[in-house]
Amino acid sequence: MAAVTDPEHLTWLAQHDEPILEPDLPICDPHHHLWDRDGSRYLLHELLADLNTGHNVVSTVFVECAAMYRASGPEALRPVGETEFVNGVAAMSASGGYGPVRACAGIVGFADLLLGERVVEVLEAHMAASERFRGIRHAAGFDPSPEVRNSHTNPPEGLYGREDFRRGFARLAPLGLSFEAWQYHHQLPQVTELARAFPETTIILNHFSGPLGIGPYEGQRDAIFDRWRQDLADLARCPNVVAKIGGLVMPINGFGFHRQPSPPDSQTLADATADWYRHAIDCFGPERCMFESNFPVDKASVSYPVLWNSFKRLAEGFSAAEKAALFRDTAERVYRIVP
Repeated sequence: MAAVTDPEHLTWLAQHDEPILEPDLPICDPHHHLWDRDGSRYLLHELLADLNTGHNVVSTVFVECAAMYRASGPEALRPVGETEFVNGVAAMSASGGYGPVRACAGIVGFADLLLGERVVEVLEAHMAASERFRGIRHAAGFDPSPEVRNSHTNPPEGLYGREDFRRGFARLAPLGLSFEAWQYHHQLPQVTELARAFPETTIILNHFSGPLGIGPYEGQRDAIFDRWRQDLADLARCPNVVAKIGGLVMPINGFGFHRQPSPPDSQTLADATADWYRHAIDCFGPERCMFESNFPVDKASVSYPVLWNSFKRLAEGFSAAEKAALFRDTAERVYRIVP
């Protein structure tokens, strides 16, 4: 991910600038990362540089990305280091010394649910590390093609259906924790099966379930969309599931914006992705959808202000209450972010 924070890439993004639409509309960005590794730095100052570009971002939620794990101690507990690190960033933001936004007001970490019942120790350690801890993500992205990189957690095929995984998953709801589902489009039925098996657990679908557009999926967008739209409608029948709508212009999605001579404007971006957003909102309703930036990953294709402008274009025609849900209220309710 070094490219998204390289000066050369930032210069590429800066080629396009546009006025901020509806600058007063309050936003909770429910999905971003922080890291400092492999020559790529995206910490509080870099996050604030994006947040302070004109949109009214009032709060954010951090989602795990294997950053700042503990270097020693029991292997299972090392991911707690990420929560400790992010809680420190959240405390910096909450001091008011960096502006009014409440960055990392919610924290989603990682715990290996394949530990089964033993994962409780890890979950309780995360909760002890931060009162902002809200849930975990154990990514399941798996594809047999060598051209598609599997999730950073190196999951086995069929992770969500494994008995040991489900024994660990069953420990979330009793602790008041939610689950972030991140996998590829052809794995979406596995999320539905999981949601039906655990109706008491809140599941948050990430990034439209990752529609692939590279490798064997290149040039197959229409066929993928047709299958995906049916699978998503099926998932939406599970009342315990909410959807993050965003994360759709990563290089793996195949839109190719990152390869263009200049970055897209918000209208181009909205036109290219509208069908996915409209179908998700139709299925879940605004009260179960939340726009997300997925930064800095989606920064490979678009700047922060242009991305949120595209969301505002997509939300044209919605009522004030529906916009409030899509941009802030759903996220702050799901992640229990209070003033």
